[in-house]
Amino acid sequence: YLFFPGIPLPSHGRHWLSHSLIYLYLFTGDITQKGYEKKRSKLIRAYVPHAGGMEGPMSHRAPLGPPSAARFHRRRTSGTRDERYRSDVHTEAVQAVLARHVERKVAVPMPSKRRSLVVQTSMDAYTPPDSSSGSEEEAGPGDDMSGMEHWMSRPSQLGPAHLGSTSSSSSSTQSGGSGNAGRLADSLAHTHLSHLNHSAPPDVTGYSSDSSHSHTERHHMANMGTIARNTQKYGNAERMETGDGVPVSSRVSAKIQQLVNTLKQPRRPPLREFFVDDFDELLEVQQPDPNQPRPEGAEMMPVRGEALGVVTNWPPSLEAALQRWGTISPKAPCLTSLDTAGKPLYVLTYGKLWSRSIKLAYNILHKLGSKQEPMVRPGDRVALVFPNNDPVAFMVAFYGCLLAEVVPVPIEVPLSRKDAGSQQIGFLLGSCGVTVALTSDACHKGLPKSATGEIPQFKGWPKLLWFVTESKHLSKPPRDWFPHIKDANNDTAYIEYKTCKDGSVLGVTVTRIALLTHCQALTQSCSYTEAETIVNVLDFKKDVGLWHGILTSVMNMMHVISVPYSLMKVNPLSWIQKVCQYKAKVACVKSRDMHWALVAHKDQKDINLSSLRMLLVADGSNPWSISSCDAFLNVFQTKGLRAEVICPCASSPEALTVAIRRPVEDSSQPPGRGVLSMQGLTYGVVRVDTEERLSVLTVQDVGTVTPGGLVCVVKPEGVPQLCQTDEIGELCVCSIATGTSYYGLTGMTKNTFEVYPVSAGGGLISEYAFVRTGLLGFIGPGGLVFITGKMDGLIMVSGRRHNADDIVATALAVEPMKFVYRGRIAVFSVTVLRDERIVVVAEQRPDSTEEDSFQWMSRVLQAIDSIHGVGVFCLALVPANTLPKTPLGGIHLSEIKQLYLEGGLHPCNVLMCPHTCVTNLPKPRQKQPEIGPASVMVGNLVSGKRIAQASGRDLGQTDDNDQVRKKQINRCTRFPLSFLSFLQWRAQTTPDHVLYTLLSSRGAVSNSLTCLQLHKRAERVAALLMERGGLQEGDHVALVYPPGIDLIAAFYGCLYAGCVPITVRPPHPQNISTTLPTVKMIVEVSHSACVMTTAVICKLLRSKEAMATVDIRNWPPVLDTDDLPKKKPPALYKPTNPDGLAYLDFSVSTTGMLAGVQMSHNAVGAFCRSVKLQCELYPSREVAICLDPYCGLGFVLWCLCSVYSGHQSILIPPVELESNPALWLLAVSQLRVRDTFCSYSVMELCTKGLGLQTEALKARGLDLSRVRACVVVAEERPRMSLTHSFSKLFKDLGLHPRSVSTAFGCRVNLAICLQVKRTADLFTIALRHDRVRLVERGSPHSLPLMESGKILPGVRIIIANPETKGPLGDSHLGEIWVHSAHNGSGYYSGYGEEVLQSDHFNSRLSFGDTQTVWARTGYLGFLRRTELTDANGERHDALFVVGALEEAMELRGMRYHPIDIETSVIRAHKSIMECAVFPWTNLLVVVVELEGSEQEALDLVPMVTKAVLEEHYLIVGVVVVTDIGVIPINSRGEKQRMHLRDGFLQDQLDPIYVAYNM
Repeated sequence: YLFFPGIPLPSHGRHWLSHSLIYLYLFTGDITQKGYEKKRSKLIRAYVPHAGGMEGPMSHRAPLGPPSAARFHRRRTSGTRDERYRSDVHTEAVQAVLARHVERKVAVPMPSKRRSLVVQTSMDAYTPPDSSSGSEEEAGPGDDMSGMEHWMSRPSQLGPAHLGSTSSSSSSTQSGGSGNAGRLADSLAHTHLSHLNHSAPPDVTGYSSDSSHSHTERHHMANMGTIARNTQKYGNAERMETGDGVPVSSRVSAKIQQLVNTLKQPRRPPLREFFVDDFDELLEVQQPDPNQPRPEGAEMMPVRGEALGVVTNWPPSLEAALQRWGTISPKAPCLTSLDTAGKPLYVLTYGKLWSRSIKLAYNILHKLGSKQEPMVRPGDRVALVFPNNDPVAFMVAFYGCLLAEVVPVPIEVPLSRKDAGSQQIGFLLGSCGVTVALTSDACHKGLPKSATGEIPQFKGWPKLLWFVTESKHLSKPPRDWFPHIKDANNDTAYIEYKTCKDGSVLGVTVTRIALLTHCQALTQSCSYTEAETIVNVLDFKKDVGLWHGILTSVMNMMHVISVPYSLMKVNPLSWIQKVCQYKAKVACVKSRDMHWALVAHKDQKDINLSSLRMLLVADGSNPWSISSCDAFLNVFQTKGLRAEVICPCASSPEALTVAIRRPVEDSSQPPGRGVLSMQGLTYGVVRVDTEERLSVLTVQDVGTVTPGGLVCVVKPEGVPQLCQTDEIGELCVCSIATGTSYYGLTGMTKNTFEVYPVSAGGGLISEYAFVRTGLLGFIGPGGLVFITGKMDGLIMVSGRRHNADDIVATALAVEPMKFVYRGRIAVFSVTVLRDERIVVVAEQRPDSTEEDSFQWMSRVLQAIDSIHGVGVFCLALVPANTLPKTPLGGIHLSEIKQLYLEGGLHPCNVLMCPHTCVTNLPKPRQKQPEIGPASVMVGNLVSGKRIAQASGRDLGQTDDNDQVRKKQINRCTRFPLSFLSFLQWRAQTTPDHVLYTLLSSRGAVSNSLTCLQLHKRAERVAALLMERGGLQEGDHVALVYPPGIDLIAAFYGCLYAGCVPITVRPPHPQNISTTLPTVKMIVEVSHSACVMTTAVICKLLRSKEAMATVDIRNWPPVLDTDDLPKKKPPALYKPTNPDGLAYLDFSVSTTGMLAGVQMSHNAVGAFCRSVKLQCELYPSREVAICLDPYCGLGFVLWCLCSVYSGHQSILIPPVELESNPALWLLAVSQLRVRDTFCSYSVMELCTKGLGLQTEALKARGLDLSRVRACVVVAEERPRMSLTHSFSKLFKDLGLHPRSVSTAFGCRVNLAICLQVKRTADLFTIALRHDRVRLVERGSPHSLPLMESGKILPGVRIIIANPETKGPLGDSHLGEIWVHSAHNGSGYYSGYGEEVLQSDHFNSRLSFGDTQTVWARTGYLGFLRRTELTDANGERHDALFVVGALEEAMELRGMRYHPIDIETSVIRAHKSIMECAVFPWTNLLVVVVELEGSEQEALDLVPMVTKAVLEEHYLIVGVVVVTDIGVIPINSRGEKQRMHLRDGFLQDQLDPIYVAYNM
């Protein structure tokens, strides 16, 4: 079942082969026509049908002579390519996949990045990465060597020809590829003539395939790199016509349209979708593919290695071997260490090793601690901390520990206190009870020191005694002292550390008998003999380097030449030079060392490798090592290297050496290899790929099972059942020569070291325990072991297995070494939406441009999608030399994953592709026909539920005191009762009663007004309007005042003159260009005949900066009220019509609508009376108000309520809190105020500004225990988290949590609810379907809501369907309709292009009570009858506001409220200061404000995307990262999302980064 290159090809195969000759021509450099024909004939000859029998299912590699097909393979894998992670076949597969989609050209938006970020990621900002290495993921010296540029340039020159520098699109519909993300290729190469659909964009999130008519627009995409700041401010940008789907003409909208068009392309068919239309909405469950390949072979029986031969001269223990050679051959060389120049630094003989080990053993046992209490006893664990360039000291320390019968724990040298993974090493040392660390003198001096010169305690490490092992620091043992050397037993010999997939470090214990048996097995497998020379490039502290270079070498008295990593960085060919120099018989290398040799061999002459009888490839179990082996053999075969010399092996820390290919003298049994289907491997089965050559994995065998071992293959998950012969499973080993446990972890030990495999029938296959190796593979014919991956690198996506190394290889095959560093790519999976998603992180070369990197990323996505059949969730490029490293320079995978999850990678390029890989979203909701007026009604029931209606107290019932007061007012003022009568009456009856007190920023009283003072100032203002202004009754007057007393006097002056006042926020002196146009807009829309203001603002309006923005000469007359006339007006205005206009309430809604609501005299009076009754306001009361006095309830409380109720209002302008955040609370405390009103912005300012000052405030006497009601005034859903934080923070200062409550008002009714605080937890998914389902607090997918307050007296509420206008039942979500005497009379006028609906103030139900006139609030909410009772004895009806109807977003057929998504986004990352969301062409756009450096901007993109996916089942289309303060907020602290949208689409935000998620 494995593919043999000599099998004849069918006709279509020959046709494909003829076309592939162009590849051969390109990939082998310059070639003449004659050479071309010669190569062509050789190629085709291997595939011509010939007589003779067919080969068996398992083939062997043919002799590497010129006529063979293998020559074709070798030539394609010669040194012109990056061979570390891919084979020739795989590379061509990637090229073919990318070339296949050349025809499709889809313009895709490239992320926009601020120019400052582009500059900071330039080449000057980086140092080349330290490409140090010690594992298979390691970088090489070629990463920063100029000598290899020519070697790299050859593939990069041919890249565009065959990689498809034109647009690459997704897999074809027939193949069902998930290449949406891959369609990004060539967004820059084809920058002209993009056909974009500009009308009624499809709902791409709902998999809609409908397309409407479109018109073609030519876009020039050459300037897509950055968005420059436009001088025009977006805050006043005109609203865009989005109702019919026609976007504005801007670069951003063009990019979004490209994104929409990209997502419309055919994609992998989604999984079966469903929607359960009750309260349980389920994610898509992965269904097994009925056509997936399944294993068909027989059950694979265990395979036994050859018997371990008994040799008479084998020592009984390793210490006995050292004693033998140290006494018999003391001058025989044992170990030669080299310096960075490659010269011998020190030669350790066996005599020196023996004597020094004895000396160290004596000192460990007798010189640490005291005689009575020695620090180290036999059996204790001791850490060995030695650098990679000092093998001599390590070897002495290791054998010294063995002789002292203590257990060495070799670890890496901690380079710093924050070294990646160092903390986990510390946990291992702590669990092992290590108290002593042996180290060398040089290493000890190089460790980080504190100011006192002591070595600090590393994070997570136990307290250690550092002991230097050099002989000059040791005491000489007495003549009569001699170590006790006994036969190998089951005592622990050493502990080898292992780093797990999650970054945790485990200690594998190896017993002395296992150590000895392992050495014997390696000696037998490798045919080691005495005095052989071995060159070791591997890390001598663990794995193959330790087993061969430190242990087995001593047993056989071999001479080890240790090549340090520092020398390999300088001279990658050094190990080959040492093989030639010492005529070494054996070399222990990794495939990376062979790759480095390929890079540098051209400069080296006189290389002769004929002395090598065994080239041990330590990472031969990596499937991609085959390409390095083939390329190395191809180049060095002419240098004396024989094919049979290359011996890959498979090993793991738990099972030690599992299998090893034997060095054979003859080539009669050449190694085998197979070409396996990548798709079959993802399902865990072995299938030969004989047709589709694009997605295959070529594997080589790693030889046979080690002597004395028994190997079986079991299923990776669940019960360890034997696999079938064509099934991939985990290899398990039963042998003496394995690890025995994870130190101190009995549970994990049982799962790994005590496995009892069972057959299909359920019976045990052996009475002895097996050890899991962590290697995935199968056993082929002849007992050959094939490895296809590792358990640690296994990624399970939608039930299919993918190997991280395979994905790395595919990424590198796209553009070898052109844009990223070869050994610095990390592939891992993260859990998103209940499935694993693949993340690829790579280090980008500093000389790569933004466009090149983006193009490379898009092609990588394309290749991975097509070859592996899986989408990539996130591909991130980080600056060079920034990924966490292991001590030997390899990337630290678990640390990288942790940084990604925490949002700390700081990438310079990110490409998110959630649309491609997230296929388990619930099916979009289908709208159901609503129940019409024919609904069954029984009394007050609708569909079996009580009609959702409620009302406050009856406002018509007045007490006797009110009746008496009305008579007094009528008698005093001599005209019918109106709101104006109250001020005149109070000026006569209580002239010295203080109504208003204004506080300064220091808390002192800056101004106050009594009843009489206010009356007289109002009269003078009225005189000013009549005389200087020449205004008539009914004229409109704009009041442009800062918060204070002047505003109140001007307001009542307007009423006295019969004019209609409009309060307007003054322009900000530091931001006139943005705020002044809003003032002018209100003045114009309200048709004001006059503007009244202070002298300071009048001067500001006439300043040069203001004149440059708005010409004040076109304004109506501006009157300065600082200098008022002394005389009274001839007569005060007497309103004859109670329904006449009193004032206009102008404000900007959260959707950007500017509108003025008409408030009549009757409504004002009813409003003030309602507030008075609800809050129990009397003249003896004091109320602190920290609100903006320009609109809504804030204006009513600031200007009107005190005059009506007579209470004293303590006015605190919110702007003063910016300089003194404690002003409001200190005033409440010092003035003993019981009732206070504030806004959410004030509450947030106090929470953030005073969070760390509560103790200091307590010391200053701040006491909030007298506060009865602290009411937050807003026109939105209550911010429960903020109010809860505020209550909790100031609880210690006496604030009762129940005193904090909310008020709710809107445009049509400025106050509907006030006070009362209750909570409810809702099921958010039900809420998205316009339902309400109450759940337990803290339930998954729940949304905590707070009651919006108690319904005001005189207010009736009903919940209606916003579309059918029919009443809804209790606990049903619908629009809140209100009937009240203080409803607004209507809109005065509107600004913008949206038509204001006339039924906002005059709506009637479609059935039921059709006579009552209601006002539509435009807010969604529900009523819930509680168990509590009101004062009148009836059960309390609680109103819960969910959100504004016009802000609600319809996505995937469901209704989402921006605040819910924004809450999730803010929690996603600590650097997100604020955020806002809005929809655009059915895409969700998220704008976040970055609190931190711009280098952290791209960290937010994956975090935001993941958070919204997890919590809301929505895919974010665009993520915009901006500076703080970009999101516009109105005076009530509400976000202006539509203004933000307009600014984004007009390129006016100057974003730090804009990411378009594919």
